[in-house]
Amino acid sequence: MCNQMVVDSERDTEVDRIFQALADATRRDIVARTLTHELSVSAIAEHYAMSFAAVQKHVAVLERASLITKVRRGREQLVHSNADTLRRAAQLLDAYEKIWHSRAARIGDILLAEPEKGTEQ
Repeated sequence: MCNQMVVDSERDTEVDRIFQALADATRRDIVARTLTHELSVSAIAEHYAMSFAAVQKHVAVLERASLITKVRRGREQLVHSNADTLRRAAQLLDAYEKIWHSRAARIGDILLAEPEKGTEQ
């Protein structure tokens, strides 16, 4: 039981890191740009009106969340998105969506089961 709580806590931390990283529009854009092909950090920085250091910080946040991976090739660091991490985030959101649909259906069932006013005996 205690070990499962530690595992769940670690997963919660991972999930928090993923969604905190995705909460920023610039970081979401970096993930989108690197889904189709690898880009150097320099090439990524060209797309934003911010300093290279600021872009590097965004990349570091994404890397800590396992949303992107950096690979050094020569003098460049190439960045590509991790589809597996994005899939995990999507699966979690899908699970929440199912819960909400189930709750909405139960509310509908409860409302249908209530007798109409004026017909109670």
